[in-house]
Amino acid sequence: MADKPNIILILNDDMGFSDLGCYGGEVDTPNLDRLAARGLRYSQFYNTARCCPSRGSLLTGLYPHQADIGHMMGTHGLDGYLGDLSPRSVTIAEALKTGGYATFMSGKWHVTRFVESPKHNWPCQRGFDDFYGIITGAANFYQPRTLTRNNERITAEGDDYFITDAISDQAARQIREHAENGEGSPFFQYVAYTAPHWPLHAHEEDIAKYKGRFDAGWDELRVQRQARLRDMGVLDPDWQLSERDPRVPPWEAAPDKEWECRRMEVYAAQIDRMDQGIGRILQALEDTGQLDNTWIVFLADNGGCAEELESSMAERVATGWEQIGTSTTRQGEPVRFGNSPEIWPGGEDTYASYGIPWANVSNAPFRLYKHWVHE
Repeated sequence: MADKPNIILILNDDMGFSDLGCYGGEVDTPNLDRLAARGLRYSQFYNTARCCPSRGSLLTGLYPHQADIGHMMGTHGLDGYLGDLSPRSVTIAEALKTGGYATFMSGKWHVTRFVESPKHNWPCQRGFDDFYGIITGAANFYQPRTLTRNNERITAEGDDYFITDAISDQAARQIREHAENGEGSPFFQYVAYTAPHWPLHAHEEDIAKYKGRFDAGWDELRVQRQARLRDMGVLDPDWQLSERDPRVPPWEAAPDKEWECRRMEVYAAQIDRMDQGIGRILQALEDTGQLDNTWIVFLADNGGCAEELESSMAERVATGWEQIGTSTTRQGEPVRFGNSPEIWPGGEDTYASYGIPWANVSNAPFRLYKHWVHE
């Protein structure tokens, strides 16, 4: 490996500790499993309980409050809680540029409350040579509202547009273009997926792969994950499985089991699609002869998310949250919001989450979720 290897930092959104195959989960993640087999898996790792504080720390090496992102994107009128990356901070992209690195980003930014203007804390003003992605913290996977290339707002193109694929393909393109035009300089790339953050959007062919895989229910699956983690050596054998969330009924007593399984099947498909894209990024490295000269780090921002979406989400999107959702599909059909057995998640005309029971599985063997700070 060269003195200045390439560095790829891959971050995904709202994924639990034990969802990946290489961490005992049921999701097929052959590309991440391959990286894990050739590298290191962390068994103890610290992040924050929310998305943007983790990102602020990751980008700057500072505690979230030092980066002025102590809690989300609102401004609370207090130092450390300004919702906008501190001008006193230096991002990893800015630092590496001084060492001769080219810098690229594809994906979710979410470290400034200024999603339209000013643009002083957009990626290209914070050290990145090339940026494709969203400025906000969430998006409709089929028609993201704050889609941006460098400093210009753009619209999603093509009937087959899907943001997970777009993030992967842009990252692979950046690698190939740099290999052709970069004059041998090393590169740093930050790939920040929105998956598997809600809404539960996924391709039917990916969802179909997981039909029946979660039929054993959340109680048994948590036990199975703990056993696999122990067998893999990731989890200390003395570590006990936390109790089921008291708000969640035993699986045997759960109503609407088919719908509940569908929620987890879509969630799994979101992660599966991301792993497929990571495979294309790895292929770009192989095709350009750079795989063995590249450090690749993969992590998640804050653990599985237990947020239950209600039908009232429709009003919020219509009156203030339009940047993270849409009221109609690209074909003009109304989007159905909320977690209800009457709404089968996955399609563009739905906006749902997988909720408390499955987040309890995602974070097995631990307790609680995104939002909670504990050890």
